[in-house]
Amino acid sequence: MKKNLLSILMLVLLIVNIVLTSVMMFSMMGATQKTSELVTDIASVLKLELGDQAEEEKMIPLSQTEVYHISEPMTIALQNSEDGSSHWCLVSVALSLNTKDKGYKTYGSAESMATYEPLITGEITNIIGSYTIDVLREPATQEEAREKILAVVQKMFDSEFVYNVSFSDIKFQ
Repeated sequence: MKKNLLSILMLVLLIVNIVLTSVMMFSMMGATQKTSELVTDIASVLKLELGDQAEEEKMIPLSQTEVYHISEPMTIALQNSEDGSSHWCLVSVALSLNTKDKGYKTYGSAESMATYEPLITGEITNIIGSYTIDVLREPATQEEAREKILAVVQKMFDSEFVYNVSFSDIKFQ
């Protein structure tokens, strides 16, 4: 009888232990989720990547890079500023091409890129021309314009062999 009583006592203590462990786990889960959300928010503000190696994989070494310069500096009419005056932007654009990408074999040669240059310059003109001089002078806006141009060019070629757009010289009037 004593053995049965001890077995029942051990079973009750085991059940109590499981219940208390479950309660503790669920109470800690909320705090852990809140901490995780806070770290994610801070990382996004600082523009850090958490556990995502995609950015590192997209780094293309210079040995696999060819730079295509748009042949002529582009003079682009900007939107009128708030006071109604018109402004212009003179910009030289260069495209960085990944020579190991499969799209490069189709479109990446200098002759092929020269064939599509009018289409590319048209898109660049549309994107840069949509800004006013005051907005486009901001470095963040220039970065945004480069990203838009890159997205349009990649969509145009249906390939990511063009992986960067650079403004080698930009002047405003």
